[in-house]
Amino acid sequence: MLEDGKIYLGLSKDDPEKKVYLRLPQANRHGLIAGASGTGKTVTMKVLAESFSAAGVPVFLCDVKGDVSGICEKGKDSEGMQKRIDRFGIRDTFSYRAYPTVFYDLYGKGGHQIRTTVSDLGPALLARILDLTDVQEGVLEIVFRIADEQGLKILDLKDLRAMLAYVSERREEYTLTYGNIAPQSVGAILRALLPLEKEGGDRFFGEPAFDILDWIRTAEDGRGYVSVLHCVETVRHPRLYAIFLLWMLAELFEVLPEEGDPEKPKLVFFFDEAHLLFSDAPKALISQIEQTVKLIRSKGVGIYFVTQSPSDIPDTVLAQLSNRVQHALRAYTPAEQKAVRTAAQTFRANPAFSSEEAIMTLGTGEALVSCLDEKGVPSVVERTAILCPESLMAPASATARRAAELRSPVGDKYDTAVDRESAYEILTGRASDAAAEREKQKAEEEKKKAEEAAAKAGEKEKEKKEKEAEKKKKADEKRAEKRRDKIESQLIRAGGSLLSRGLLKILKKL
Repeated sequence: MLEDGKIYLGLSKDDPEKKVYLRLPQANRHGLIAGASGTGKTVTMKVLAESFSAAGVPVFLCDVKGDVSGICEKGKDSEGMQKRIDRFGIRDTFSYRAYPTVFYDLYGKGGHQIRTTVSDLGPALLARILDLTDVQEGVLEIVFRIADEQGLKILDLKDLRAMLAYVSERREEYTLTYGNIAPQSVGAILRALLPLEKEGGDRFFGEPAFDILDWIRTAEDGRGYVSVLHCVETVRHPRLYAIFLLWMLAELFEVLPEEGDPEKPKLVFFFDEAHLLFSDAPKALISQIEQTVKLIRSKGVGIYFVTQSPSDIPDTVLAQLSNRVQHALRAYTPAEQKAVRTAAQTFRANPAFSSEEAIMTLGTGEALVSCLDEKGVPSVVERTAILCPESLMAPASATARRAAELRSPVGDKYDTAVDRESAYEILTGRASDAAAEREKQKAEEEKKKAEEAAAKAGEKEKEKKEKEAEKKKKADEKRAEKRRDKIESQLIRAGGSLLSRGLLKILKKL
């Protein structure tokens, strides 16, 4: 709840007249909401989100269980709520109300689809997410460089696969210009893409690419829009969740101008189940998150991690979280006891109680709270009863959710996927053209061979006919000669016979 430009978080348990506040000018110094399951972390997150919205600050919430969606619907009255309203002294200012809400989903099922392109993510960030070696990252850089030089857009994962195959096939040509491109490195990158695709990366990468400024909106009444990311399915895929976080923070850092120390944040993010971002994460990835969290404060962006124990967050990141709300922790094992001691030591001590003991005895809806004061110094920790939210503390009804969808300021801008011509289509087209050209050349060669074979066969047939004609001519000439010889013989015999008879006749006359 907003009071005098400050967020009223709750009342001190040790001094019921003392209100505990989070100051808006210090809200972009990031924060942590921690505590065991069922201790009230979601209530705290919603109270803060409602207060930021009331101050005109856009808010982004991750809804991992589905109950955060109730922020779009006004809360329900009860006897217990009436007692809490009186206890916190907010009878004159409290009212059940809904907050302007827009729903999003990386899978497009529970809200507007969020997409980005592989090119927008870039090779360096992608390499960290895929946990590639330096050599493999170098090959990925080469692939992106060649794509840029040839005007081949890498929009989705099939574009990236097509480019990897294209460069690998021509590695000898490119090695002279860019250095060695080992087939093993290309194969390793392709294998690293498999789990990402399985988790839904093929849906996250594509167009229309999300405009990060669509999260920085205020409603007509001046309240900041609350963007709720439906994460019920996403949290089962930590790699995709981490990719989304890194892309979002990197995009905000690139797009937003420097703000210095604004009177209030420009945008506030709450990441629930934050341990999923860091569990088994590569060191390079954690380093990237740490650097981004550290630098994005100057852009007026506040980031609040929500998790069960502060030990879920790497120390390098935890050191950046200045505003802290610690709900109860249970310590049944030595490791859990150590986590409690560590959490207690992060607070500025209050002489009225032991922080370590208090963490284990806090009730539901109670927390140890320490926020930065007006000078940027952490306040003395207070045992605090957290305020009650004004919106519904349950999943939104189908009617309320549908109404929020109809009022969405982004309309249907992201609801239909677009698959325009990019690297995959161009390279596939080139391959098809090359295959068609090869088929054409093959057909022409086969036609030429057929024509040559036909001509050769014609020559053979002509030679055969000529030989047969020559043979026939010779045979005819031989037969004619035989006939002449026979006729001559017959003539000679006939002439000899006539001559003999003539001579005999002459002799007789003598």
